[in-house]
Amino acid sequence: MDNQVNMDIMPLRWGHFRVLIIASIGQFMGSALATLVGVVIPFIQIISHPQLSSLQQGFLASAGLIGIMTGCILIGHLCDKYGYLSFFRLCPSIVLVISIIAVFVKDPNTLIFLLFTIGIGIGGEYSLDPDYISEIMPVRWKLIMVGVAKSACSLGNIFMALACFIIIRHYDTAYIWDRLFLIISGIAFVMIITRVRFKESPGWLITHGKTEEAEKNIKYFLGKDVVLGAFEHKKQISSSVKTAWKDLFKKHNIRKVIIGGIPWACEGVGVYGVGIFTPVLLLSLKLESVQATPFLHVLSSIKLTAVINLFILLGFVIGLILVKKKINHILIQSIGFIMCSVGVLMMLLANIYSLPFWVSILGFIVFEIFLNAGPHLITFILPTQIYPIQQRGSGVGLCAAIGKLGAIIGVFFIPVLIKWGGNTLVL
Repeated sequence: MDNQVNMDIMPLRWGHFRVLIIASIGQFMGSALATLVGVVIPFIQIISHPQLSSLQQGFLASAGLIGIMTGCILIGHLCDKYGYLSFFRLCPSIVLVISIIAVFVKDPNTLIFLLFTIGIGIGGEYSLDPDYISEIMPVRWKLIMVGVAKSACSLGNIFMALACFIIIRHYDTAYIWDRLFLIISGIAFVMIITRVRFKESPGWLITHGKTEEAEKNIKYFLGKDVVLGAFEHKKQISSSVKTAWKDLFKKHNIRKVIIGGIPWACEGVGVYGVGIFTPVLLLSLKLESVQATPFLHVLSSIKLTAVINLFILLGFVIGLILVKKKINHILIQSIGFIMCSVGVLMMLLANIYSLPFWVSILGFIVFEIFLNAGPHLITFILPTQIYPIQQRGSGVGLCAAIGKLGAIIGVFFIPVLIKWGGNTLVL
């Protein structure tokens, strides 16, 4: 008994990092899909469907996000009722099956439906990943590790942009675009394999009166000498606990919805609106190397997108340092939004006054660094702090869904705005 370790105050072990890595792959895959869609759209337009309208581009770009929003709400609510583990395995399975089907689809309208379905699986990940991580980590590491998981999305951006550039340059044809979905299939397959030997969330088990099983699972994750920490005080919560959607909108909870959801919606416009259409925006900004064909123009913009995506990772690193130093999260988020505006203003002025291309590049870099150091990181951390365990799946899912609503608005209207007024109107 003297050798027992309290999970709340214990040092980090391999078990902690195992959960962190497995849960983070969902964030990696979500951003990889967004980058892939941004690459695929211009190739569909110049190779397969040159008549693709701005509205069709908007539907293609937003289909996955609509699916993510649906998955956040639906799976987030279901996992509160039926447990995390089955959905933790179901989500990547959905993505694997549908992404393989997408390889054989040429029709944009069918692809819209497939992207929506893939999004449902990824939306479930957005609800489940922070829940697992926040419930397993020692108290002093909870927030920073949830932030580390979110920063994995920057690796997804970088990986997918580089992978697409290398593959397309190697085959030297845009007709390879449909087979790029196999990259998503590969990521989903890895996720499924890593989750075959996994256990139910100890926090969920305790809130449903299954303390003995929760103790066994904690020992499975972290070691036989580890005992429950703060979870122990939640034994009185019985299996009759249910989370009703109306409870999330009651007066005492509405502030949680606002502080957790509205900023997430605002950053979603930048992360996905700008993120997905970065190759398109770079094409219209004329930042890519001047080439002879539309194919080479797109290829060049993908290469530059990969370089810009490196600053997404830098932004997350800066943000994690600030979180570790326990700087006020709302302050970090607010400064991030302000500096994002500065970056966009630089791009706008460069576009209006035909300033040197490095001004636009610098604006992009400022935008990406501060977006990911502040809003993108903090909006992922906040909901796990403000919702209790018995509401966490639904609460985090609701906030994530509101965030994706903002992303959908940005992604859907950017191609329309480009058509109406070019980059000036967008910026």
